[in-house]
Amino acid sequence: MTLTTKLPKVGTTIFTVMSQLAAEHQAVNLGQGFPDFDVPARLVDALGRAMREGKNQYAPMTGIPALRQAIAAKTERCYGYRPDADAEITVVSGASEAIFDAVQAVVRPGEEVIVLDPCYDSYEPAIDLAGGRAVHVPLDPRTFAVDWDRVRAAVTPNTRLLMINSPHNPSGAMFDADDIARLGELLADTGIWLLSDEVYEHIVFDGRRHESVLRYPQLRERAFVVSSFGKTYHCTGWKIGYCIAPAALSAELRKVHQYNSFCSFAPAQWAFAEMIEAEPEHYEGLGAFYQAKRDRFRDQLLTTALKPLPVPGGYFQLVDYSGVSDLDDAAFCRWLTVDKGVAAIPLSPFYESPPAGQRLARLCFAKNEATLDAAIERLLRL
Repeated sequence: MTLTTKLPKVGTTIFTVMSQLAAEHQAVNLGQGFPDFDVPARLVDALGRAMREGKNQYAPMTGIPALRQAIAAKTERCYGYRPDADAEITVVSGASEAIFDAVQAVVRPGEEVIVLDPCYDSYEPAIDLAGGRAVHVPLDPRTFAVDWDRVRAAVTPNTRLLMINSPHNPSGAMFDADDIARLGELLADTGIWLLSDEVYEHIVFDGRRHESVLRYPQLRERAFVVSSFGKTYHCTGWKIGYCIAPAALSAELRKVHQYNSFCSFAPAQWAFAEMIEAEPEHYEGLGAFYQAKRDRFRDQLLTTALKPLPVPGGYFQLVDYSGVSDLDDAAFCRWLTVDKGVAAIPLSPFYESPPAGQRLARLCFAKNEATLDAAIERLLRL
């Protein structure tokens, strides 16, 4: 028998490839985006307590009520809008599942989905599996700003969904109020749904405000808004996230979710419900926590041959390596890992068509100081 793949453009994700390469060569892994410091103590204690109390069986499909209520209260505290905990909040097994479920819920074969390049590598496979077609609109290759005229030009009668991401992975660029205004104008009087990937919502710097879609009634009424507990609470391996969407959209997302993962790890849901209510200062202080890391890492990078780009939000630092090498980004990141002992992520896998001559790599600074110091020691030898 001959097997024809449903994802012909997909191989092993670049994050897995680079992490494996880092392990093989004992490189400092600044590639894959995971913290190497501790999860908050209260969260760990609450998880253990939930398991000891026997909260180990299936959670409700939409998430335990206590967690959905905590999410609703947190959303109101952050964005001035309280979603309906029963009808509009769905707990899922990580933000990637939320993205997949949302795409499957609204995109039909032959329909188009606009994505802004560079974009996270799970977006297009989800579109392909729904039978849709990804329409790639490039961001500015240096500032990663959106050209809204180009987005408007990409809209056709077949456009079903627009996917956005702020703070942006891989660049850290963020939407401002003007972007939100242009987005609202673009979508007004259309039948286009919106998927807003906001997993780095609390990791914003320099006094900036995260312009969540949830702040704006005209946008949230047509949007899936995706969030990640893993990014906020340093526990990416727990794979818990959530999606806030209007009741009709949530109902369709839940139809997919219930036959995908059905429900998510129950003890962690109880732990997050407690953590959100007991320590709001954790997510409120997350920007300052990571800004200190960003600033220290940037100062260190300035002593190397790499040139750091501005980082308004998120926990990734792009560096221009053109002063070190003329290799393409994939070859450079492999050389950097194997020969110099620091793992980075190339940008080309985030694109349909990478900009010609682009010489940028992504480093993760969600690490202990000792990890970052070890990386800098090696990067100084470039």
